[in-house]
Amino acid sequence: MTGHGAVIAVCGHEAAHGRALRGRLGPGVSIVANGRALFRPVAAHLRAAEPVVVVPMTLGREPGLVADTARTLRAVPGAGDGAVLLAEPFGTAQHLVAWLRAAAGRAPADAALLLTAPSGDPFEDAELYRAAALVRRYGRHDLVEVAFAGDPDPAEGVRRCARLGAERVALLPASFAEAEVPCAPPVAVRSAGPLVPDPALRRVLDERVSDARRRWAEHGDDGIAAGLTAADHHGHAHTHPPGEGHDHGHRHGPATAHRHHHHPSAAGADRGIRSTA
Repeated sequence: MTGHGAVIAVCGHEAAHGRALRGRLGPGVSIVANGRALFRPVAAHLRAAEPVVVVPMTLGREPGLVADTARTLRAVPGAGDGAVLLAEPFGTAQHLVAWLRAAAGRAPADAALLLTAPSGDPFEDAELYRAAALVRRYGRHDLVEVAFAGDPDPAEGVRRCARLGAERVALLPASFAEAEVPCAPPVAVRSAGPLVPDPALRRVLDERVSDARRRWAEHGDDGIAAGLTAADHHGHAHTHPPGEGHDHGHRHGPATAHRHHHHPSAAGADRGIRSTA
């Protein structure tokens, strides 16, 4: 990690509260869960007169992590005047679809795709079904299903793919965690992950940190006020996915995401969307 000051990656369920990112972000990055686990190191850095940049490690399904992180940072004494910067989240819902589509391209075309992720709230889980529909519509796989670390779990997801005629299944993680191959599956199963390789993880994180420092230097914006509203429209009365309509995302998207966001087969394609429910 280049630059001055401390960098903290704050994690929620998409990163198993930090466990899925251990050893993957470089030696200069602290990996913590939100709440006291974040409050304490930020306060310690400020006491040492060291500036801090905090990056919410969401792939777009966890807008509440951004808002909760902003609330934690606002409570830290001495966090004003640019001493603490809240970066834009690692990814948005649009990035998640792009990363999934890029990873799906590495899986055999005749395999069923099973997207796996830790379960969140109903709206976060619905976002993954939306992503699966887009992966199928603009990809080359006829069967794209979803499974959570809950219900349906990956083992049931594999069985469902087999009942639908799949002879082999590629597990594609839609989170930072690696997909676990179920024991004694009824068909051949392989992992198609990780979703974002480690070099890309570090590169995108560097971009978020650099953008946060530039935003403060040019506009005096520490990102905390905007972060407080990140989850305001995440719920029943809102129809667009988390991240859309908010000022974080496409401006500084990773090259890997934008390169794959409009798949060549998308032009003129209309093969229908198989229900993944």
